[in-house]
Amino acid sequence: MAGLLSNFRNTIILSVILALAMIFAYFQLAGGPSILFWQAVLRWIHTFFGILWIGLLYYFNFVQIRKMPEIPAELKPAVSKYIAPEALFWFRWAALGTWVVGVILAMISGKLISGFTLGASEGFVNQGNILLGIGMWLATIMFINVWAFIWPNQKIALGIVEADADAKAKAAKTAMLFSRTNLLLSIPMLTAMTMTQTLG
Repeated sequence: MAGLLSNFRNTIILSVILALAMIFAYFQLAGGPSILFWQAVLRWIHTFFGILWIGLLYYFNFVQIRKMPEIPAELKPAVSKYIAPEALFWFRWAALGTWVVGVILAMISGKLISGFTLGASEGFVNQGNILLGIGMWLATIMFINVWAFIWPNQKIALGIVEADADAKAKAAKTAMLFSRTNLLLSIPMLTAMTMTQTLG
């Protein structure tokens, strides 16, 4: 068991297999697929990507950005050359996965139009769809921030793209501000997304 758990890839593969076994068992007991079954599967995938995305957002803001100024200069390359690029890889692709699967889930749930119009398409009669729409728009802004601002500027700041010292400093500041913007939006977004599951 220790050999299995000491290998990241094998641990993740086993975890996914266990989850798929649970889903398959339910599928068999339920007598086949239904629209609710596929919604549940998509919500599971959406939630996984969301936890990975927002978890890394919180790592950057709660830990890395705050503690980097305290790290001795000779140790900073360990973060900027190894940890940050790896974290940003999972961060940006988790953001994409969260948003794409969320849109698909909203489509098959019949909530895409009512959500993105903040309930206007239904005459604002369903408060749950208004709440869901707020969450969808906040998540969309956060997703755009990741791909249009945070990642391009982090590539410069981390030296993945060649730039002079001034450009790196400016890019680091820009990336930090957009990361902080996402931190600011994340708690209202999570409030809307979680509460709508009960109130919607």
